[in-house]
Amino acid sequence: MDQQELKYQKMTQTPVKPLILKLAIPTILSMLVTTFYNMADTYFVGMLESNSITGAVGVVFSMMSVIQAVGFFFGHGSGNYVSRELGKHRIKEAETMVSVGFFTSFAAGLLICVGGLLFLDPLTRLLGATETILPYAKAYLAPLLLSAPFMCASLVLNNQLRFQGNATYAMVGIVSGAVLNIALDPLLIFTFDMGISGAAWATAISQIVSFGLLLIGVQKSDTLKVRIKNFTFDVSYLKSIANGGTPSLCRQGIGSIAAIALNRVAGGFMDHDAVIAAFSVVQRIMMFAASTFIGFGQGFQPVCGFNWGAKRYDRVKEAFWFSTIVSMTFMALFSVVGFLLSGELIALFRDEAHVIEIGTKALRAQLYVFPLMGWVFLSNMMLQTIGRVFKASILAAARQGLAFLPVVLILPDIFGLGGLVWAQAVADVLAFLIALPIQISVLREMEGYMKESVQI
Repeated sequence: MDQQELKYQKMTQTPVKPLILKLAIPTILSMLVTTFYNMADTYFVGMLESNSITGAVGVVFSMMSVIQAVGFFFGHGSGNYVSRELGKHRIKEAETMVSVGFFTSFAAGLLICVGGLLFLDPLTRLLGATETILPYAKAYLAPLLLSAPFMCASLVLNNQLRFQGNATYAMVGIVSGAVLNIALDPLLIFTFDMGISGAAWATAISQIVSFGLLLIGVQKSDTLKVRIKNFTFDVSYLKSIANGGTPSLCRQGIGSIAAIALNRVAGGFMDHDAVIAAFSVVQRIMMFAASTFIGFGQGFQPVCGFNWGAKRYDRVKEAFWFSTIVSMTFMALFSVVGFLLSGELIALFRDEAHVIEIGTKALRAQLYVFPLMGWVFLSNMMLQTIGRVFKASILAAARQGLAFLPVVLILPDIFGLGGLVWAQAVADVLAFLIALPIQISVLREMEGYMKESVQI
């Protein structure tokens, strides 16, 4: 029995709960460490004692989201396809998709790099930089753009490894880069006196190293290999990437637009640099909390994809409910702890009175409704993995697009800074109300498939 057959049996016959836990632990660690080194930039930059510099990290974060959106588009698009094809025992098609996803993502990242550097000043202004934040944001953004091709391709390799059930190799590549980033931050920022550009170069270097390690991991593991001979311009593969990756592009891309809108609205208040800095810190804290259940969901996705391809709908349903309940429980616990320690958490990154005041209010507002996001994200992941592109795209766009964008543009006009503080929490409730009936309808549809299977 070959390795792919053994993997097929493992993914479709191992009890669902221990299987998800085994796959989720490496992905949770990867997500936590990845988020931690994103937070490290904010932490070390905060030690430079400038709201403008801390705000610059928040402004550039929206561009990082764009780069990640492109990487996840190709990574989830190709990874979902690969897991389903392996579930159907169609190895050749899966092998081709691995190479198509990798090389097209690198090319897309290269376009972002060139275009971003050519239009660096207008791009940084578009992201929401104020005049005082602008020079720091440009210094931070330029090195990150240079690493865009490697960042996009790394996300593809990471996701392709995960969707083939090799989360451990994915974790090693991501974690190694993250540890390097954390080590380089203080060295470049303080020892070499590079300031905020040192933080950017630390991230860029770590992304390139992570890319190299992930590529080595793919070639040496028992997963399908990246080979130039398998690359093709066949439109059907690109269409499959679009089908599987569009929800991720919507989620990350619209998230970037939402961040830009938030920065631009925040820039209209008095002491705007402090407001932008506060929300920059809150974003990092919430991203760190979300990384745990997103990592858990990434352990769920290959189980979902393999079993959907194998028509084991009972296992898909069991996996969804288990993952959702675990995620929402964890998020409720974090919300309680985070609410109690909100002021201390903000001060950890920027110990300035006005930033702490604004950040504490914004963080607590989001934590009130944070557990609802477990349903939204797990539903989105399941729909994307099983190929329900339209519904998955609606859910992907719901939180930061359909809900947040109108809310963040309306509430501050009515309630001032308080409206901005509560904008994300209101949007999260609306996103949950959108996701609830959509996911229930798909679960009922699966019940029908299960009954048909029994009758046959």
